[in-house]
Amino acid sequence: MDFDALTHDQQLGILRETAEAATANYDLPADVSVEMINLSENATYKIAARDGRRWALRIHRDGYHSRTAIQSELAWLTDLRQTGIVATPVPVAGKDGEQIQRVGHARLAQPRHVVLSQWETGSEPGIGEALGEPFELLGEVTARMHIHARQWKRPSWFSRPVWDFETSLGEERPHWGRWRDGIGVDAAKARLFGRTAELIGRRLAAFGKGHDRFGLIHCDLRLANLLIDGKTVKVIDFDDCGFGWYMYDAATPISFYEHEPQAADLIRSWTTGYRRVLDLPRADEDEIPTFVMLRRLLLVAWIGSHAETDLAKSMGLPYTEGTVGLCEAYLSKF
Repeated sequence: MDFDALTHDQQLGILRETAEAATANYDLPADVSVEMINLSENATYKIAARDGRRWALRIHRDGYHSRTAIQSELAWLTDLRQTGIVATPVPVAGKDGEQIQRVGHARLAQPRHVVLSQWETGSEPGIGEALGEPFELLGEVTARMHIHARQWKRPSWFSRPVWDFETSLGEERPHWGRWRDGIGVDAAKARLFGRTAELIGRRLAAFGKGHDRFGLIHCDLRLANLLIDGKTVKVIDFDDCGFGWYMYDAATPISFYEHEPQAADLIRSWTTGYRRVLDLPRADEDEIPTFVMLRRLLLVAWIGSHAETDLAKSMGLPYTEGTVGLCEAYLSKF
């Protein structure tokens, strides 16, 4: 069956039934409840028991990541936690001892990969809050993650996607679709966005992919993937982690809010925290605006290719239109 050809409500029903069936693969109480908390690349559910215990269950999108890639993600986030770098989710093995389960449904062409993790406490920060201190803490955490990525001896089978210019904004194989297919990208916007993408490509080619600039990164440190728990910043959802520019991790925390007046101050807070842990050359800091624009156009593409999601529906055309001013400012600056 072509799952993508079903209505959105039909898809949600099948995913929920799959999540409910998946709970039987784990040593969980029989009376757990299943509640969707996010639908993006994957479907994520809160699993709750009557005694107050909770878990997060993720049904992976078909064909997005291989089993080896998912196992690689779990290997990195587990090592980050075990070595004290940052608090990350704790995967829960199924009854068969495997962290990755395969769960089928009569209306799915093939079983989906499923991962269960212990529930992490904390709250997602909001762009309207006082985020200066949390962003400094995030800068420190990100620097520690970058140090770890440079020193960690990855398993021989480790496999994660590469996020460079071609796989982000290129015409041939962009991971999240083409920015040209974004919502409301008319001829005038296409010309402006095209000039911006061309400039980004030239600057990144000059910036290079040296060991000190390009490596294993989270790739999606937006506010929705951070939990503030007292003085602790927790990092969740490593689903897009892969190989990219380290300074891309400076741009992703302001994802969807790049146009807000607060964005520049938040990046400065981030760099302040980063420098407490790791040297940040001025040339690298000066290129952060390029990564902000890279991310912005990448999200224009994502919204266009994920129009069925609540996040895409909430952003839609205004997000594309808000990108115009950012492109003009970027072209003016560089």
